[in-house]
Amino acid sequence: MLSTVEVKKIAHLARLGIEEQNVAAYADDLNRVLELMTQMAELDTTEVKPMAHPMDQMQRLRADVVTEINQRDYFQIIASQTEEGLYLVPKVIG
Repeated sequence: MLSTVEVKKIAHLARLGIEEQNVAAYADDLNRVLELMTQMAELDTTEVKPMAHPMDQMQRLRADVVTEINQRDYFQIIASQTEEGLYLVPKVIG
């Protein structure tokens, strides 16, 4: 069970502002969610068939048709740096 102190710490880490008078209610709500998750984890789902949507609906898809011409060569000409058909960009992670 989460205490009000833990809820305040979680809120701080998530950068959420919770008013002091609401902390206990958040703790109660979170504890009920965690209890539900515990109950669901105990269920035997070996016979349950996975599905993409609970309503078993089909996704409407458009025809896969090319609607634009290939302009890669044009864009590569105006790019600042390219190599073997790829765009070269500055390293952003050290």
